[in-house]
Amino acid sequence: MAPKRSMGVPPPPPPSVPAGRLLSRQQSVGKLKKSSIMSSLFRELKTKLEGSRLQFKLSSRTKKQFGGSAGGKEGLAVFLRELTKRSPFFQQIEEDAKNHAKTILELKAAINSFQTRDMTELIKFQQHMEAILEVLTDENQVLAKFEDFPIKKLETIRAAAALYSKSNLVVSNLKNWEVKSHAAQLLNKFDCYFTKVKEELDAFERTKDEESRNFKSHGIDFDFNIFVTIKELMVDVSSNCMELVLKEWRETKGANDAEKKANQNLLWRAFKLAFRVYSFAGGNDERADKLAKELANEVLCGSSSPPKPLFHL
Repeated sequence: MAPKRSMGVPPPPPPSVPAGRLLSRQQSVGKLKKSSIMSSLFRELKTKLEGSRLQFKLSSRTKKQFGGSAGGKEGLAVFLRELTKRSPFFQQIEEDAKNHAKTILELKAAINSFQTRDMTELIKFQQHMEAILEVLTDENQVLAKFEDFPIKKLETIRAAAALYSKSNLVVSNLKNWEVKSHAAQLLNKFDCYFTKVKEELDAFERTKDEESRNFKSHGIDFDFNIFVTIKELMVDVSSNCMELVLKEWRETKGANDAEKKANQNLLWRAFKLAFRVYSFAGGNDERADKLAKELANEVLCGSSSPPKPLFHL
């Protein structure tokens, strides 16, 4: 017979996983796969170069003015209705609701029936909605006059369209990333952009399941593969950075000791950035693995004395 479980204080919950590790624990995605060399190379280089440190209340006077506590509510309601009728703003809202009633009712039906898994169709429908709603004096006030208008689905469509548009912009930026500046400048620029995108995707990853359920409950089968594309493109740009760093290193091998040390620092910095991208993406492709190995070999073979680290992971 199994021993009875104690009815006392339950055991503490398991430790939460830090946000930064969420993506690194994911399985390999798309064309990327787990590398057999990245982690060992990183540990070796780090040990060699950096060491082992790894509202307001009505007064009683006001209530009496409008007829006391019970009758005051009715008197206040009458007063507010009269005030609303005289307000140019609320008069305009009434006119909008009257003048745009046909279009708003058509939009209501369209939103209720809208379903898609095509992100281009999603963006087009969202733009169609905005073209109709942007002419209203106050969207919320006007739509509130139409019974059962699907406000929640309207906002969900907006959220899904905004997420995809923003992600698609990241894809476009990475596809068109120019590798023409000096290696140090390129690393600075890409490091900042990568860190920004990684933080945003890590934050979204924590609510992804909830967002996905919300999208599906409103007829939107969101294409999350765009995040796989972003990871693959991050690896591509990281590889471009490694290529440029290696090119500049090989062109300046005959430099003086000060320049050589600076170039060694750049090699190590490029490898650390590549390792961060690898950890974020959940894998490397063959090109990235090959370049990382070349970069590590150059650092290990060309480092007679440990250079001063530029930053720590």
